[in-house]
Amino acid sequence: MTTKFQELLTNLDELGLDKMRAYLPEYIDELNQQQVTFTDAMLKLTTVELTWQDQLKTNRIVKRARFPQVKSLKSFDFDFQPSINQQQVMGFQDLAFMESKENLVFIGSPGVGKTHLAISVGIEACRQGKRTLFVNCHELLLRLNAADDKGTLDRCIRRYARYDLLIIDEIGYLPINHNEANLLFQLINARYEHCSTIITSNSDLSTWVEIFQNPTVTAAILDRLVHHAHIVKINGKSYRLKGTN
Repeated sequence: MTTKFQELLTNLDELGLDKMRAYLPEYIDELNQQQVTFTDAMLKLTTVELTWQDQLKTNRIVKRARFPQVKSLKSFDFDFQPSINQQQVMGFQDLAFMESKENLVFIGSPGVGKTHLAISVGIEACRQGKRTLFVNCHELLLRLNAADDKGTLDRCIRRYARYDLLIIDEIGYLPINHNEANLLFQLINARYEHCSTIITSNSDLSTWVEIFQNPTVTAAILDRLVHHAHIVKINGKSYRLKGTN
């Protein structure tokens, strides 16, 4: 015969209240021993459940953002990169730049931590419920090219433009032809003053004309990216070579 306690556990299962179900026996014992009031016990149970549900929601948002790995600013070695203004970068976690529709641009040689910083800010955006996407620049251009060939470019750009935060990693790592530069400009233009974009690049902005191979398009892209932007230049050694002779 099913007991009322078993029925209660079943009900919590049906409602998807996993943490309340897990902690219920503990709080029932405290209630029976009159260590807590019924209200206090329910408050603790519901708080545990809400915290768990928030974590699940954050995990789903992070997963949809397609980060190559999970990084945090806490794990970034600012002492190894003294050229970085730590206070400025840590301040990005409050997402004030997103409220102002500003962009972040991380520039530096390979291995200095640009992608780490971009991911860290992106993960914090996810934690605060912002729709975020991380994409490698080469992969992004392949998708835009494919959409252009299919005649669905406008729809593709609208989809990317809807993200609260778009992180484009490694601009300049591979050469970009004239058509790809135009496609990237259309995307940057669609997001301009509407949503924030984070860019990482191993090339200084003054050399981007060599990457895009078109002075006019380069100027147009930079104009929209830099107009409202925080530019972080990292002058340091590669983390990958840290500890090597």
